[in-house]
Amino acid sequence: MKHLHFSQLIFAQAKKFGTRPALYYREELPNPWSHISWDEFAAQVSSIAKAFVELGLTEHQRVAQFSQNKPENLVVDFALYANRAAMVPMYATSTVQQVEFIVNDAEIEIIFVGNQEQYNIAHEVLETSSFLKKIIVFEKTVVFAENENSLYYSDFLILGQKSTKHFEVEHRQNEALESDLACILYTSGTTGNPKGAMLLHSNFNEAMVSNTNRLTSLNEKDISIAFLPLSHVFERTWCYLCLFKGVTIYINQNPTEIQQTIKDVRPTLMCAVPRFWEKVYAGVQENIAKFSPFMQGIVTWGLATGHQYNIDYLRLGKKPDILLQLKYTIADKLIFSKLKQTLGIENANMLPTAGAKLSDEILLFFKSIGVPIIYGYGLTESTATVSCFEYVGWEAGTVGTIMPELEVRIGEDSEIQLKGKTIFPGYYNKPEANAASFTEDGWFKTGDAGYIKENAIIMTERIKDLFKTSNGKYIAPQEIETRLGVDKYIEQVAVIGDERNFVTAIIAPSIPALEEYAKKNKITFETVDELLKSSEINEMLQTRILDLQKGMANYEIIKRFSLIKKGFAIETGELTNTLKMRRAVIMQKYKTLIDEMYSK
Repeated sequence: MKHLHFSQLIFAQAKKFGTRPALYYREELPNPWSHISWDEFAAQVSSIAKAFVELGLTEHQRVAQFSQNKPENLVVDFALYANRAAMVPMYATSTVQQVEFIVNDAEIEIIFVGNQEQYNIAHEVLETSSFLKKIIVFEKTVVFAENENSLYYSDFLILGQKSTKHFEVEHRQNEALESDLACILYTSGTTGNPKGAMLLHSNFNEAMVSNTNRLTSLNEKDISIAFLPLSHVFERTWCYLCLFKGVTIYINQNPTEIQQTIKDVRPTLMCAVPRFWEKVYAGVQENIAKFSPFMQGIVTWGLATGHQYNIDYLRLGKKPDILLQLKYTIADKLIFSKLKQTLGIENANMLPTAGAKLSDEILLFFKSIGVPIIYGYGLTESTATVSCFEYVGWEAGTVGTIMPELEVRIGEDSEIQLKGKTIFPGYYNKPEANAASFTEDGWFKTGDAGYIKENAIIMTERIKDLFKTSNGKYIAPQEIETRLGVDKYIEQVAVIGDERNFVTAIIAPSIPALEEYAKKNKITFETVDELLKSSEINEMLQTRILDLQKGMANYEIIKRFSLIKKGFAIETGELTNTLKMRRAVIMQKYKTLIDEMYSK
């Protein structure tokens, strides 16, 4: 299967797995799960591929998907690959302006959408775009503005089932090349318009091979939850890897249902971003704080035992002695197994985590209790994984060792630079950006700074986010934000300090946690605004922030902060679709608040 082109993958897997479930899905809670077998998956890919030919799709044409996670997303992907056409996914939360930009930039004629809101946005774009001609809708409950350019997916599927165009599809499959364009993934830039990273079939094929060589415990008995958006390179590449390995995928459509989905499915695999584990960690710590002193002592003993067993021994490939094995068995039975069962991750084989910085404190906590987090680093432009933890020998403070067959070097300003078969050829229609993104000798410039130690990458900062105080001191805001993000009272934080004489922060606190603290400490307030202005609340947070920043340089310490009632959001433009902060937007929106902190 090493060299099997994606145009053939699902059909080959159907021959191997037949009636075994390939995909599970449900529209919403409390609906039961439905499944699609490998045979049904292949049949739908075949029908949609023929329907595309009926619609006039040409080889190398680009088709967009604008929807929440659905099994149809994967069917459409592989139907396009069977036609030598390219997929352009969009985030389900994209605005009219974002959809319009991508449609016009990639010259999209056909777009698939999920719900009514997405249809309305796509139709608004269709009315003004000189490219968009057809909207195909997944959900039958969507009401069309007009029927001429709108079509339900179910009718599109029937069109393909009745089609006799299988010879045309087979011809295109046979002509498919590794050098064909597979996807254009638009990176949700923190400034300006997004850029479309072109990923070739050769990029994905190499990603399948390198990840298979690294993640040797991955097998066809595994069960994975597709939780992150399929429009993100992390989840997309991971799902392709699962299909490549014959893993069953449960597709989580609504992100707010993920905690219940995990408990229902009890997965062995699931991709997540560090923020997911930060929230889980905060919840666990909050519960531990409610224990009696005796039980807290038991937990402390258990965590120390788990650290010794999993970090000091198993991590280094050493066998624990009999006494430590016995102690760990007791700790696992009393604490760890119950916690993992409550979370729904007791069956976990590996839990890949990437997309932002994961604090060592959280990583070591979960590793100590036996949660198999595989922490890594990657980009859209590298077809996801650049480096990740190995089963044995991983080091906290790193983002893992470099993937097989990938070259990494450290360039000017400590920039991490990449070369290899998973590295994209460039951005779509962006010659100037391509010239700026590659060195003269062909290395991709990531924009991330770090260094390499014993084949492991240690990240230091995002070069573009690095700012300098008016005193000439460089600050890496992500490091500070990651430290504060573990606190149960802090939901979001934006560190400020560029060209200023000290560091401040805009903080979106956890309102329920603050209300509980106020009640416990007899702090009176009538409104949330009063709560946020309370001197006792601000002093408490100041103390916690100083504690969280212990060991950092004095010029990195947050001297003042302001609390906001409503957190940063995608809808208000403060976050990208991948939940990265748009600092320029935040600086502009909260300019008055920021100026006040520096004028006091």
